[in-house]
Amino acid sequence: MNQLSSGGTGVALVTPFRLNDIDFPALERIIEHVIAGGAEFIVSLGTTGEAITLNPDEVNEVLQFTLRKVAGRVPVVAGFFGDNYTDRLAQKLRSYDFTGVAAVMSSSPSYNKPTQEGIYRHYMAVAEASPLPVIIYNVPGRTASNMTAETTLRLAHAGEVFMAVKDASGDLAQAMKILRDKPAHFQLWSGDDVLTLPLIACGATGVISVIANAWPAEFSGMVRAARSGDWPEARRLNNLLLDVHPHLYAEGNPGGVKAAMEILGLCSRDVRLPLAPVSDGLTEALSGLMTDL
Repeated sequence: MNQLSSGGTGVALVTPFRLNDIDFPALERIIEHVIAGGAEFIVSLGTTGEAITLNPDEVNEVLQFTLRKVAGRVPVVAGFFGDNYTDRLAQKLRSYDFTGVAAVMSSSPSYNKPTQEGIYRHYMAVAEASPLPVIIYNVPGRTASNMTAETTLRLAHAGEVFMAVKDASGDLAQAMKILRDKPAHFQLWSGDDVLTLPLIACGATGVISVIANAWPAEFSGMVRAARSGDWPEARRLNNLLLDVHPHLYAEGNPGGVKAAMEILGLCSRDVRLPLAPVSDGLTEALSGLMTDL
């Protein structure tokens, strides 16, 4: 856990498809690409990995394939989503074989729209069931409920099983309150690529990134420069990718980053329903930006 606890750039890996089948050769290329690009850890089966569209056998196949190909070079975090019934999620956590996995990451339930007390109790049940450290994932744009700074801090102070929060709230003031009042063991990692630089300036220690699937060297280089206090270099690398970020989400994630990766020859832009591949127009716009880069 020491390596993961140091933070840095984690990559929320896409799950590449060829039509509707998982493209494992492409997944291997992507793993090698992000490790060679300097990623400090990998997140398998996250939002960007379209995990909720995978059946249980595919979930296991993707995670085990990723662990084999990473072969211990960097830590692997497993996303655990797709269940809005706390007890059922806890049962899955108790029964799953997490051999080789460094931590689990889980978002609060969606659709149910629980209260802050409900979110707190949900995560306490997750922590009790999990054999590994837990990364809290606050992503109100998908869950329809924001986890407040107070709830995050309540969990952080409840025990070291909660190692970090991936903050995708888009609220810098909320993140700063967490950073000010958190216990020493607890980290805040950016869940919004475009806000990573200012969050590191406020004290964040890392990011779980989408854009680093395509540009791991540039993005992880920006994070390392910022964390070491080399702000001119961090700003230079951040500005390099600044115009790309909105294109990656204009027609949904991970459609945008997969289109960029198709241009780079890493995988196809295929996604699974209910997502649809991004339009030719967006792909052409991305291609133009990438030529400029």
